[in-house]
Amino acid sequence: MLCAQWMFCLKVRSDPGWAKEAVANFDKVLADHAHCEMKAASNALSLAARHPDDLALVRALTDLAKEELEHFQQVLGFLERRRIPLGPPEVDTYAADLRKAANERPSALAPLVDRLLVGALIEARSCERFKLLLGEIEATEGREMFEFYSDLFAAEARHYRTFCDLAIAAAGGARDTVEARLEALSILEGEIVSRLARNTFRGFIHG
Repeated sequence: MLCAQWMFCLKVRSDPGWAKEAVANFDKVLADHAHCEMKAASNALSLAARHPDDLALVRALTDLAKEELEHFQQVLGFLERRRIPLGPPEVDTYAADLRKAANERPSALAPLVDRLLVGALIEARSCERFKLLLGEIEATEGREMFEFYSDLFAAEARHYRTFCDLAIAAAGGARDTVEARLEALSILEGEIVSRLARNTFRGFIHG
């Protein structure tokens, strides 16, 4: 597996206190999480639509989008039961800054490879946040929510691997080159997370 060290390729850990703040603001976390799942599905479909000649890529990305939409609907169910409005999405500073950083430091690889690797890093960060949340959530939200986020933790790990495998395929099988690019992007991702962490609580994915 690419970058098989701590939590895939992430260079910076989220503050462990994030999980305690998250459970204290859990209604907000659920609404933000729903938007994250919708954005993930939209991103996968957008990439598939831009590369219609690569049927394997289209199949993998639409399968991923389908799963993200299923997760969105599950989170939406929790919102409905709690009578929490979905509300408008917040500006996705984390993802926008990560894409901008990748664009500002281009490589010889195709832009598609970078889009896929950015997707991999976002999934890895979500996976890390799920793991932190699992350490707090059973005591505060009950077994059903704990099992739901346990399933999503495994799903985010699969999505990370899917994006990495697709990036290698898009680079013509150049695994070493893709791994080096992922390593470089992970450093940029860590810088972004460190900067956002200095802000106040911003929800599910963000600092």
